[in-house]
Amino acid sequence: MKNKFYTYIQNLQDQICQGLEKIDGVAKFREDLWDRPEGGGGRTRVIENGNVFEKGGVNISAVHGKLPDSMQKLFNVGEADFFACGLSLVIHPKSPMVPTVHANWRYFEMYDDNGKVINSWFGGGQDLTPYYLFEEDAIHFHQTCKTACDKHNSDFYPKYKKQCDAYFWNAHRNEARGLGGLFFDYLKATEEQSMEDWYNFVTEVGNSFLEAYLPIVEKRKDVAYTSEQRTWQEIRRGRYVEFNLVHDKGTLFGLKTNGRIESILMSLPPHVQWHYDHHPVAGSEEEKLIKVLEKPVEWIAP
Repeated sequence: MKNKFYTYIQNLQDQICQGLEKIDGVAKFREDLWDRPEGGGGRTRVIENGNVFEKGGVNISAVHGKLPDSMQKLFNVGEADFFACGLSLVIHPKSPMVPTVHANWRYFEMYDDNGKVINSWFGGGQDLTPYYLFEEDAIHFHQTCKTACDKHNSDFYPKYKKQCDAYFWNAHRNEARGLGGLFFDYLKATEEQSMEDWYNFVTEVGNSFLEAYLPIVEKRKDVAYTSEQRTWQEIRRGRYVEFNLVHDKGTLFGLKTNGRIESILMSLPPHVQWHYDHHPVAGSEEEKLIKVLEKPVEWIAP
């Protein structure tokens, strides 16, 4: 399974990078191959200063070795070997009219002293973080997520949509990071779902990513915007940074397992602002977004 999934994310990285380069029209991804001293490595690809994308990363990694003490405590296990692979992406567009997007699909294994798999699971999801609210974009993104889920189980979309709303919650701000999407973790084999079933589901979601995001980019990338709207985008990007550094499990996992720091922090946007006690003007488009972020919205019927 680990070899099968790693091959999948290698191919998916190629597909996503090609799709993003095509819609940008100018910028190309720069590739870095890296090795982890304790075992494994990855392929980082970063796009910067394009027509459409100010900064973005589409990274894959496969790491293995002894489970660090911090992760032993998290999983409530003793010493063990592990393997983890995944694709993680964050795309920050230049225009405040185009939403930031994040996605991640991953697979994890733990082994006993004889190298036998004693635990394994999938995780991942995809979510949208706009700076201005276009309801039809939110509906399109969520409908694409639901369509992928419904091919496997009609209960998946409402369940993983709810988990996404709960996970991407900036608790210290009491607001959502964005408009959500899907979030799932610890997808393990059960009587109802084999690991092969979970593989088919997770790859279905991964394959839906470009369909979920690129039509929104195409619709919004040429919309005119002002310097004030750009400032608002950079203020909201600050909330994105706060979430990633304070709450995000993937960032914390990477830091605690001696991951490659440049790859871990590629999710951070290049231009950000923090204004003291900032509040948008009452009745403005900016306030409209904030109101939606105060409580998760059901964008489509479950």
